Amino acid sequence: MTEIIRIGGIELRFLHSKDSTNSSLDMFEMTLQPNARMPVPHYHESWDETVYGLAGTTSWRIDNQDVDLTPGESVFIKRGVVHGFANRSGQPATCLCVLTPGTLGPAYFREIAALLVGGPPDPAKMKETMLRYGLVPAPAP
Repeated sequence: MTEIIRIGGIELRFLHSKDSTNSSLDMFEMTLQPNARMPVPHYHESWDETVYGLAGTTSWRIDNQDVDLTPGESVFIKRGVVHGFANRSGQPATCLCVLTPGTLGPAYFREIAALLVGGPPDPAKMKETMLRYGLVPAPAP
């Protein structure tokens, strides 16, 4: 069954998770509304991420390189590489995200969504949640 999780201007539609793939992968469509972004550049400790553009343009910062991802293009983000993303366009943008191996699942995103209910989250709680799931916030430049 497909699960949809909304986090501000970001919507995730889980297609497969670690629970249904014996931890082989997590796969979800991610739609970013205009000006939506991942506010915390980060890296993953134990999985790689492949992102494939489906509609619109998402802007990625990967290892200090800027990449605009358009339909039909992909990026590979190796574990340990700092990255972040945003939709700087005036239109929604959608991409397919595949995490290998599947170690994250939808639980992390559910917790982050819950932290955002009622306004900006407590930064300490956000960081603790990220670290508990293996996402490491990048040090400030």
